Amino acid sequence: MKKTFVLNHPKIVPARQVESIKSEIRKYIKRERKKTLPKGVDYWDFDCKYGATEQEAQVIHLSEINKSIDGGDLNKDASFYIEILVKDGIRVISEEDEDLDYGEE
Repeated sequence: MKKTFVLNHPKIVPARQVESIKSEIRKYIKRERKKTLPKGVDYWDFDCKYGATEQEAQVIHLSEINKSIDGGDLNKDASFYIEILVKDGIRVISEEDEDLDYGEE
């Protein structure tokens, strides 16, 4: 998903516009996570960018999307750009995790 969202709408209250945008993003992420995983992939991961324009977009974590949108709304930005791209996620088990005993015998 690569999209520029406009917050200023003549008939819609900005707070409702923000909630609508967040809902659309959540639906997109949920839809992508439902897709079947290829062999050797543990989960779907996401590369995210947020900024006023596509050129100004900075890399953010998936969990920071709502905070970024709220921050943009508080600054009264007229629009913002968000990019969410799906990638393969492979779990990496650290040595510390291997050494832990989870009560299995």
